[in-house]
Amino acid sequence: MYRILTLFLLLSYVAFSQKDKKGNVFSNAGDAAKMFSAKQKVFAGEYLAALNSFREVEKNNPRNASVKYYIGLCYFQTNDIPKAKENLLKAVEINEEIKPETYFLLGRVYQSEEDFDLAITEYEKYKTMPAVDSETKEDVETYLNQSKTAKKLMAEPLPVTVINLGNSINSKWDDKNPCITADGSSLVFTTRRPETTNDASDIEGDGKYFENIYISFRDPNTTDFIKAEGISSTINTKAHDACTSISPDGKLLFIYYNNMKEKTKRGGNIFVSKYNNGKWKTPESLSKPINSSYWEGGVCISPDGKRYFFTSERPGGFGNSDIWMVEKKGKTEWSEPVNLGPEVNTAFDEAGMFLAPDGKTLFFCSNGPNSMGSYDIFKTVYTDGKWTKPVNLGYPINTPSKEGQLSLSADGKTAYISSNRKGGFGETDLYKIDLSNYSILSDGKTKPSNGLSILKGTIRDGFEGYGLQDVSISLKDEKGTEVSSTTTNESGEYFFTLNGGKYLLEISKKGFQAISETVDIAKSVEETVIVEKGFLLKK
Repeated sequence: MYRILTLFLLLSYVAFSQKDKKGNVFSNAGDAAKMFSAKQKVFAGEYLAALNSFREVEKNNPRNASVKYYIGLCYFQTNDIPKAKENLLKAVEINEEIKPETYFLLGRVYQSEEDFDLAITEYEKYKTMPAVDSETKEDVETYLNQSKTAKKLMAEPLPVTVINLGNSINSKWDDKNPCITADGSSLVFTTRRPETTNDASDIEGDGKYFENIYISFRDPNTTDFIKAEGISSTINTKAHDACTSISPDGKLLFIYYNNMKEKTKRGGNIFVSKYNNGKWKTPESLSKPINSSYWEGGVCISPDGKRYFFTSERPGGFGNSDIWMVEKKGKTEWSEPVNLGPEVNTAFDEAGMFLAPDGKTLFFCSNGPNSMGSYDIFKTVYTDGKWTKPVNLGYPINTPSKEGQLSLSADGKTAYISSNRKGGFGETDLYKIDLSNYSILSDGKTKPSNGLSILKGTIRDGFEGYGLQDVSISLKDEKGTEVSSTTTNESGEYFFTLNGGKYLLEISKKGFQAISETVDIAKSVEETVIVEKGFLLKK
């Protein structure tokens, strides 16, 4: 996942460890020791601690270009772009013959500032340096392509409006991974805000508060989301807890856990919590074949609940983090995981997936050369038995900053993303995207919404009255072709997202009389049509 950065740091370490005529990097042995220690902290990702050490060395070496470079590197890695730029430019001013990595990092700075012409200039300068090896040149090509992609997409903005969700949702800390239910009533997300002043920090990581999962509900009178709160003490722990998706009906929440103190949560694994009788149950591991001894970063589920898409660093992929899929064959049976293939997965990282309510459009994040910089959101569609070539969603949905996963309401009019773009409340904020004039599920830029409707309900025992689990439900169109099917959950509930129209609903369970009924779902471009139908099965 971190090949580019690791290689970059390794080259930097070697390049700036050359000795002077006396055989020492610094005349002061104490500074030399501090410099060595600080570089080790950089390798460990402890940028704040490294920065403090480099600043100590700087006091006795104010005109040392190497020190200025490393200070700039630390500021860049902690997202203080202005100070990174200031120190990198000073390094070049002190010594124009400074090692190539300075120009590489200056290109990254200009790219983050959306000054793509200067970024391209620095990258091209870096490429001409004789000390640059072939593998590093490939990395530079990635950033060059990103800068060129950003210039092109920003010159052709989409007819959408991106709106910050405000301080009822966002905080001065990281807020990310928006997960919306199909009806748009509930928003679940990950945050690094503290719930109390005594909350623990990840002192072995980046020093920030541990992640927790928060939830907010839409006010039916104002359509705004109310102030978010911690979702449940049965879900949030004292370590990292992050939501990766929520099922369309809001009954299943998929959670990424990483807790070195618990074997089942060590190194990154996916759990699921079920919502039943008004409460979230204790999360359970998804186990094999989704979880493995390798890192798994997240899961999303198809609207019919039969397919699970997940990211993993297991062998057999095309990069470090790839998207895989499994199909549910029964209560506890799964198909073997299938990699989505080289059309979707790259040598870079794929993450942050969301399968649209249409069941065939997959949104995901990637940091490859076709992004505008860092992670962008892409779209691929399952057509004729294969996934189409992913398409960058474009600007201003994507920016040169880091965009996180996208979630889409069933009506197709509103999407939610996370981004660390300029103007937010914190490091990363949640944003709402108004898609009223843009059909995100098709290629038209000014078409009206082509969203879906919702059919849901509960199947009960006709004598006892309790919800029946594992009831088979099939939906057929007017031609008699099955368009979707599902089974009821442990509470007897079912949920479909579908186009408006007339359908034949067929319900069956062994030991009970089958039911067939025609259901007419109204069509509307103004709102999400929700039809709720309950049934009693008799023996």
